[in-house]
Amino acid sequence: MTSTGIRLHAPAPGWSIAADVVVVGSGVAGLTAALRCEAAGLTTVVVTKARLDDGSTRWAQGGIAAALGEGDTPEQHLDDTLVAGAGLCDEDAVRILVTEGPDAVRRLIATGAHFDESEEGGLELTREGGHHRRRIAHAGGDATGAEISRALVEAVRARGMRTIENALVLDLLTDADGRTAGVTLHVMGEGQHDGVGAVHAPAVVLATGGMGQVFSATTNPSVSTGDGVALALRAGAEVSDLEFVQFHPTVLFLGADAEGQQPLVSEAVRGEGAHLVDADGVRFMVGQHELAELAPRDIVAKGIMRRMQEQDVEHMFLDARHFGATMWEHRFPTILAACRAHGIDPVTEPVPVAPAAHYASGGVRTDSRGRTTVPGLYACGEVACTGVHGANRLASNSLLEGLVYAERIVTDIVASRAGDAFHARVPAPVAHPERPAHPLLAAEARFAIQRVMTDGAGVLRSAGSLEKAADQLQRLHSEARDALEENGKTAEPGVDTWEATNLLCVARVLVAAARQREETRGCHWREDHADRDDANWRRHIVVRLNPDRTLAVHTTDTADFPPTRQHHQEK
Repeated sequence: MTSTGIRLHAPAPGWSIAADVVVVGSGVAGLTAALRCEAAGLTTVVVTKARLDDGSTRWAQGGIAAALGEGDTPEQHLDDTLVAGAGLCDEDAVRILVTEGPDAVRRLIATGAHFDESEEGGLELTREGGHHRRRIAHAGGDATGAEISRALVEAVRARGMRTIENALVLDLLTDADGRTAGVTLHVMGEGQHDGVGAVHAPAVVLATGGMGQVFSATTNPSVSTGDGVALALRAGAEVSDLEFVQFHPTVLFLGADAEGQQPLVSEAVRGEGAHLVDADGVRFMVGQHELAELAPRDIVAKGIMRRMQEQDVEHMFLDARHFGATMWEHRFPTILAACRAHGIDPVTEPVPVAPAAHYASGGVRTDSRGRTTVPGLYACGEVACTGVHGANRLASNSLLEGLVYAERIVTDIVASRAGDAFHARVPAPVAHPERPAHPLLAAEARFAIQRVMTDGAGVLRSAGSLEKAADQLQRLHSEARDALEENGKTAEPGVDTWEATNLLCVARVLVAAARQREETRGCHWREDHADRDDANWRRHIVVRLNPDRTLAVHTTDTADFPPTRQHHQEK
């Protein structure tokens, strides 16, 4: 796979530093990778878009899934994951996750993460949707992500690792042979560096999180603008399964016009016995699935949407009044505070909920060692598509995937460093292009993209809605391209314009894949193709970016997760 030659319009780097590895992102995946790299003696630089603890990990409420309970086994965890993934999980990738997961959690605990314990002193485990056993370890009741983030950030700082905060990574640097040579980045006025610079390194680990901000309402923080997927596409990497965006079923409903990050009401609330009801108090999920409210997320989201359509209303309710004040205060203090901040008291009234964009099950295509189709470029966490999640992520598998696959990436980097694939010297990147190869969108285009995606590619999709979305996105793309090609004009480089441009890139890919997949599977719901079609669509959709900025979309021949051929040829 060769580079597209496309880079964001940005000033040439005004400063540079060198390292063995640069890790982009500071969630569970990124910081785990960084700590393991540092422990292996590799000079490691962590680059993160805001502060170290500002990524998506800190917002994770429910917990981390692993077969840690009595009577539970990795095989049972595997079975639940495969069912949730609706026929598109890579079974080998899932087996890695569930077998290596328990020890990875124990290492996380050894790093300093404190999980809630039972009266007997063992881990207190709960259930979430799609799990047939209690295997979700949690912390602070419903503040698991915050505790994991705290522990990892403290470990990074205690080791004195080099970090660059408030930095948006722009593009991948490559050498004359097309191998990874580092990244360019823009530091937003704080710390040792300012403006556009570069970190030169022969290995780059993308752990940039998700792209929920491509929709108007999401549980993702404002920094989740798909930067890692967009960077990888410009670098020539392939992405897979991007049509499978999971909409969390129970997000606090703040009004039909609410935009930006919305408060999540964890699936663990249902795991502890809360009921989904309509305005009349009817439990509408009973009879729709054997697990009722604890069915996999795609089924619950669809059940809520159907009931909303039937009754012509904008939300359903989550009823946990029977918990009582004590349980709410001790088990779900974060959710309780968020609800009360918006004038809702779940102790005395049902909570209004509706689905909102939550998690990208697809992403940059990797193999079982986290290697992408670009030599030296790795990906883990939500930005990656390892094959674990298939068409619908099983609840609380995301934190575990970040842990397990970050560790596997470091194992590969260390092994490669001893061979020809990893050069001890810092590679020389090719020259920065004089003329911008990729036009920038105006900052306000972000809101236009979000409206287009919410209207046309949200929970419920059709050929008509997706065609309209594709046309509107193409218009934004063409206007920016024509302005650049005809008179050399583009929006002024800056964080807002870079983010808008990245959002357009991932939106175009998502819509292209969703148009191609003419079936309903997992969290991809086509009202014009209501059934799952294994004969024609139990396979993956892979997309890459052509040098002329058009999209190359193809469908795999089988459900097997294709290898990242470049690396297999190297070995």
